Amino acid sequence: MESLHLYNTLSGKKEKFEPLNPPFVGLYVCGPTVYSNVHLGNCRTFISFDLVNRYLRYLDYKVRYVRNITDAGHLENDADEGEDKISKKARLESLEPMQIVQTYSIDFHDKMSIFNTLPPDIEPTATGHIVEQIEIIQDIIAKGYAYEVNGSVYFDVMKYSHDENYGTLSGRKIDELMSGTRDLDAQDEKKNSLDFALWKKASPSHIMRWSSPWGIGFPGWHLECSVMSTKYLGESFDIHGGGMDLKFPHHECEIAQNKAAHGKHAVKYWLHGNMLTFEGKKMSKSLGNSILPNELFTGNHELLNEGFHAMVVRFFILQAHYRSTLDFSNEALEASKKGFFRLMAAIKLIDSLPVSDITEVDIDKYSTLFHSAMNDDFNSPILIGHLFDLVKTINSISDGRVKANKATIDKMKVLVNDFVFDVLGLKPIDEGGNQEILNGLMDLVIDLRNRARLSKDWDTSDAIRDQLNELNIIVKDRKDGATWGIK
Repeated sequence: MESLHLYNTLSGKKEKFEPLNPPFVGLYVCGPTVYSNVHLGNCRTFISFDLVNRYLRYLDYKVRYVRNITDAGHLENDADEGEDKISKKARLESLEPMQIVQTYSIDFHDKMSIFNTLPPDIEPTATGHIVEQIEIIQDIIAKGYAYEVNGSVYFDVMKYSHDENYGTLSGRKIDELMSGTRDLDAQDEKKNSLDFALWKKASPSHIMRWSSPWGIGFPGWHLECSVMSTKYLGESFDIHGGGMDLKFPHHECEIAQNKAAHGKHAVKYWLHGNMLTFEGKKMSKSLGNSILPNELFTGNHELLNEGFHAMVVRFFILQAHYRSTLDFSNEALEASKKGFFRLMAAIKLIDSLPVSDITEVDIDKYSTLFHSAMNDDFNSPILIGHLFDLVKTINSISDGRVKANKATIDKMKVLVNDFVFDVLGLKPIDEGGNQEILNGLMDLVIDLRNRARLSKDWDTSDAIRDQLNELNIIVKDRKDGATWGIK
């Protein structure tokens, strides 16, 4: 069977996966900055790397999966100036920063659980590694790649670029980067506009602050991941992942910091997931098309026709390759919902398939196709396509048009369990088998409520809505009738 190949952003091509210390694999994924509810773009990234983690484990690699929590140092607009995002949220809500961190960390973990992602083996926080960050800054200064100005420390990109290639990950050239930046004004502390903060002096109003050899301050955002990844995975490790938006400057800065501190590149394979759009447009609050997971689950958003279960959303996300742009739309989600139930219905049939003395099914062929898809840079959409070919075969066996013996059906059951549940991380929406009954009952209830509204019986209409709400079922009224979803 062919080996796993993955697309390495660093080389710009697919490479055979060869761990540094097999069977052990170090996997680091940049986690969220916990100052707001997790958005769908985050969810897609972490579902994509959950797939990577699951498949590596399926291949019997001993994975150490590290995903950090950024709870300090991430300034507005991903820059070196402005207010810390968590501090700003705390100030606006009159709370302690760690209250903000706790609130949104819980929200993040809840959503990851709902999407059935495996938890990381280690989940370090930036605030828990201040000492290590100070130590690596001292090391980088001692090696001549950083300088201190008025209590802040900056990485010297120009000095580094004389010795190394700054831009090796993103493919950007230092001359082009220089021509695209503004001239420094008299108030700027940096030697060069490309230099980035390793440590920032805290203003009197800055809430999150720590003592350091350079005074009271806080760490730079880029530094945190360099410190936490190498602490738990070593100075060299296998895979570093994150969203495409982190490739530059965040991951580029990580490479420079690691090379300056340790004299070598820390990461062998860089993987980046692509962005989400809604009906062809970038998701953003300003366009009004930014949808939170809870809004997607309940349908409580003006752009949604109905709510969608988290497993349907996960299935939808995995129908696109992690490196491809994924476009949300009502039609696409509805199609995924139908496909998901079709897949689950076929899987449920396996236990009741008629057993023959002979087999007309080459189940080993499906095994080869499934492995081949995932070995091709975790190609989940191709895998799902092959799964639906198997669905046709299952239905044909059930109808008596194709024969299969017990050995074939037993292998089929194992194969489906491995790739649908263990690798793709899907699970039946209602393991008790009551989903169809629930759908039917809700259709009846919604029809009764629509009749009440047509007859202007507002008391009955409101009572049905309110009682459903108490059961965590939200009803959304539209011009063409009401829809419902589970909170």
